[in-house]
Amino acid sequence: MSDMLPQPGSAGNAVYAKLKERIVTLELPPGTALSEKEMSVAFHVSRTPVRESFVRLAQEGLVLVLPQRGTRVSLIDPELVEEARFMREQLERAVIRLACEKFPEEGLAALADNLKRQQDSIKRHDNHAMFALDEEFHRLLFGGCRKQGTWDVIQQMNAHLNRTRVLWLTTDPHWENLYEQHQAMYEAVAAQDAERADRLMKEHLQLSISNLPVLQERYPGYFLNTSNK
Repeated sequence: MSDMLPQPGSAGNAVYAKLKERIVTLELPPGTALSEKEMSVAFHVSRTPVRESFVRLAQEGLVLVLPQRGTRVSLIDPELVEEARFMREQLERAVIRLACEKFPEEGLAALADNLKRQQDSIKRHDNHAMFALDEEFHRLLFGGCRKQGTWDVIQQMNAHLNRTRVLWLTTDPHWENLYEQHQAMYEAVAAQDAERADRLMKEHLQLSISNLPVLQERYPGYFLNTSNK
């Protein structure tokens, strides 16, 4: 693992962003030990931006910094997964209803292009691309409604939920249902059918939590045992 970070002034932000991406995409699985020294060598930076990144990630619940015991990627907390899903459901249902009132043509074109790329990622069975396109589809809905700041707030609580979504894409080889849900939401927005769009979004986001028990059973070492909290 080696990444050049050419902009010294933004080294801390770059290290933070890259580490967060690797944690969310499970390149750094839950429980992985993290070394300041190894990360500073890998990113070609001093230990300071690495240490600062660990602190930021700890504030988001993605990293545990344990005195005298080192730093580890946190286990996935099912309670935080559910809380993030709850927040997303409330906000995304409101946004898709707003999108059905008025949505820019260029926004619809961007959604259509996103759907084409989702089909391509399904054919290539590229789970990282599919996850990124899933995220982009929802971000485009917020952007088209001029609610980018709301989307940014969601991201601050979304990491535990996102790790379960990546894990499910890795586990389940059948992604057509995910694509079909996105396609149906696009059609509802284009038709300005708020009731259908709202129902579709609710069903879509419920899917992200319905898979959780299966994942906990299949990957018990990745999840926090909330009964001991």
